[in-house]
Amino acid sequence: MAAPGQVPSIRRDFRLLWTGETVSGLGNSITVVALPLIAVVELDAGSTAVGLIAAAVWLPWLLVGLPVGAWADRMRKRPLMITCDLVSAATLLSIPLAASLDALTFAHMVAAALICGTAAVCFNTAYHSYIPIVLDGRDLLAGNAKLQGSEAATQVAGPGAAGLLAQAFGAVTALVADAVTFLVSAVCLKRIRAVEPDRAPDEARVPLRRQIIEGLRFVGRDRYLRPMVTWGALINMALMGYQAVQVVFLVRTVGLNPAMVGLLLTGGSTGGIVGALVAGRVSRRFGTARGLLLLQVATAPFALLLPMTTAGPGLLLFAAGAFLVGIGVSVANIVVGSFRQTYCPPRMLGRVVATAMMVNHSTIPLGSLLGGVLGDAVGYRAAMGIMTGVVALSWLVLVMSPMRREHDLPRTHEPEQAHAGGSKQPR
Repeated sequence: MAAPGQVPSIRRDFRLLWTGETVSGLGNSITVVALPLIAVVELDAGSTAVGLIAAAVWLPWLLVGLPVGAWADRMRKRPLMITCDLVSAATLLSIPLAASLDALTFAHMVAAALICGTAAVCFNTAYHSYIPIVLDGRDLLAGNAKLQGSEAATQVAGPGAAGLLAQAFGAVTALVADAVTFLVSAVCLKRIRAVEPDRAPDEARVPLRRQIIEGLRFVGRDRYLRPMVTWGALINMALMGYQAVQVVFLVRTVGLNPAMVGLLLTGGSTGGIVGALVAGRVSRRFGTARGLLLLQVATAPFALLLPMTTAGPGLLLFAAGAFLVGIGVSVANIVVGSFRQTYCPPRMLGRVVATAMMVNHSTIPLGSLLGGVLGDAVGYRAAMGIMTGVVALSWLVLVMSPMRREHDLPRTHEPEQAHAGGSKQPR
């Protein structure tokens, strides 16, 4: 634990981390809109091509997520994160440069998405391991709540900013703004003074494959982490499943114009902001384990309001459903993220984060594909009903885990040992 005199330094370092991530998050939200616009406007790409670009951003989690986790545990986090910021900035700037030379191609766009996606894998894995270092183990729940709240806020502001930039200066110029945000993040990280602990020399000599397997086993055998990862994978699939058809549903079935669609879609992100504000209070009032479960039971079923949406006053059903689901997901992200940071041995945190995120992200393209296929097969409202039904029941995974008997999640990992009756944890 740091001495009292070090607290101002901790707060300064966290403010730098928070500022850099908020600015970079805003840029990422802009790029989510700008990349498809560039593909459509500059390259006359169809929906399949746009889908391939989107998939290329997530593919690196499946290809390199696990080895990156082991690699991040071997090295210092801050230099890796700064390098990722600089690589992402340079990659994004290459697109407007190529466009200005009339040399932009679809292959260039896919390659840029893959490079930025790979940088994001490395950055996010190191970032989740770096937060406890910056905070010196203090107030992790409050710190994660602030970071989650900023992320939700940028998801509200980012698409609107992207639209304004694209309208005023062109979609290509919007990427320049994102590149600048990565440079701001790099500068903020460079100014952080927190000292990372030295790694044991023998850790670097352990084969990478062995470290990857160690991380997989740690998550797969742990009675708390395993259901959390399972729940995350399930709800990600369901969320992406209905999000894949929600725009078409709102336009073609409900009959909304694009402006109203955009307004309704901010509901989930607004809920995310509220979730970040209440996460600490819920955890203190009910406990981290019980509060997490209660909030999932209380919010997830409201996803069923989304497919019931109709024109006029019925739009409130979509707004309320998205808002409440957003609260539940936001609180869960904060509680689960904080739990991992205190519970997992520091030497393994990168691998645990990478394993969890790889599994959770692996269902995102599956959910998108499933939602799209269901939309064409059974209709948009029915597809929304099926996928939101999965969201509504997803809390059962957590309720069936050992945390249903806990008030608070454990703060430290204890080696598996015999329980009552002589039984052991599954291996």
